[in-house]
Amino acid sequence: MTRIVTLLNEKNHYLEKFYSLNEVELVNFAQGQFDNIEHFYQTRERILDVLKYVDAQVEKAHNDIDMVAEVDANARQEIKEALRIKDEYVTRIIEQDIQVLACIEMAKNSIIKELQEVRRGRKAVGGYKTKTFNNRLNEEA
Repeated sequence: MTRIVTLLNEKNHYLEKFYSLNEVELVNFAQGQFDNIEHFYQTRERILDVLKYVDAQVEKAHNDIDMVAEVDANARQEIKEALRIKDEYVTRIIEQDIQVLACIEMAKNSIIKELQEVRRGRKAVGGYKTKTFNNRLNEEA
């Protein structure tokens, strides 16, 4: 049972890392700084891979436990606490991800508007072009 408690605490440790990473980058994204986005996503993926591994180890440890054996109250309490902490981190991470997506969406919309303005500007400038040079060449020929 101690193996499961250890693994759950390890999982919470990596969830905390994930949360901290999000927290730092969320500040950058809110300021419109997306220079580090590739590294951000790669680091998140590596942490998620570790979390998957830890989950598999928890599952394996759970399957190895003799279900007839009685779980002591202390271990039961530690597991409940670890699961409560995990749920709290997951909730916070979901909230952060929603904020990250909102920042990315705002930046995307800003870029689209900017591109539309550039396109309109090009059309407006194109309307002022004179065609006298082409006409003069045709008259001379």
